[in-house]
Amino acid sequence: MSSAHEVAHEEISPALLVDAMFAFRKTAAIKAAIEFDLFTKFDGASRTAKELATATACAERGTRILCDFLVVSGFLTKNGDGYSLTQSSQLFLDRRSPAYMGAAIDFLASPQMMALFLDNPTAYVRNGGSVGLANVAPDNPIWVKFARAMGAFTGASASALASDVATWPKPPTKVLDVAAGPGAFGIEIAKVAPSAGVVAIDWKPVLAVTEENAKKAGVAARFTFEPGSAFEVDWGSGYDLILLPNFLHHFDVDGCVALLKKARASLAPAGRVAIVEFVPNEDRVSPEFPAAFAMVMLATTPKGDAYTERELADMAKSAGFRDVVSKPLPPSPASLIFLE
Repeated sequence: MSSAHEVAHEEISPALLVDAMFAFRKTAAIKAAIEFDLFTKFDGASRTAKELATATACAERGTRILCDFLVVSGFLTKNGDGYSLTQSSQLFLDRRSPAYMGAAIDFLASPQMMALFLDNPTAYVRNGGSVGLANVAPDNPIWVKFARAMGAFTGASASALASDVATWPKPPTKVLDVAAGPGAFGIEIAKVAPSAGVVAIDWKPVLAVTEENAKKAGVAARFTFEPGSAFEVDWGSGYDLILLPNFLHHFDVDGCVALLKKARASLAPAGRVAIVEFVPNEDRVSPEFPAAFAMVMLATTPKGDAYTERELADMAKSAGFRDVVSKPLPPSPASLIFLE
């Protein structure tokens, strides 16, 4: 009776449909604003379209329309002719902020990513995954762009994981960072474990970026770089901690179990594996970001997925792990899973 009552009072509107069909406007607007460094130009004050146009060397009309759209989208506020940053925009989109995330647009809205999503979505839905290897192709140059653009995007998760490791009675001394990318996870672990040596695995051009970031962080002397596929490179053994951040979701269950078996064989006694993943609930439609992430994997990988906590635990047990502990990783939408 209650469900019929709810249906009877459902608001009937095309708004959701229109918003979905026009969603590319938000990507275009935020891409333009970031490329003009618009949010940094506010310098903590209210600005008019004319002032911002001068600061960005843009047409005033274009700046006004862009800023109005950013108000509608929730990135700015408007009072009379003046625009101001929201607190979130100031924190994440002002380039001077230590939490700046704007660089991620270079990867997320890159031509390759946009093409994978929009050129032929019916093909990857029909196929149950990308037609071809897409983002998991060997030495795919998109991962260099990822490494250069996504360091801040993954930084919160890396810092949260390092904070957990910092509480261990015995800090890790030998660490493996699989698919290291920008190197944020290995770098943050190196900061909290001063005696730790870190082995980073990724494609050779990507590791050049990892090394750059490790040098900036002052920990490069403790890094070793092993180029190649995580499935094919010899990982070695005796690791106190193996990092698998944002990696398992690119593969099917068999691929994930193969990686976890390789990790288990490479651990020292009492060593641990740390997995970072976007983990949806069993209903697969909540929480919003982890649940929606499965669509990213459908478009960009042949068999990847967003796995539930139960699925990840089953994979771990299939690989021979006994203990599986999962916890949230705020402020990111990711979860941390420790395997022993």
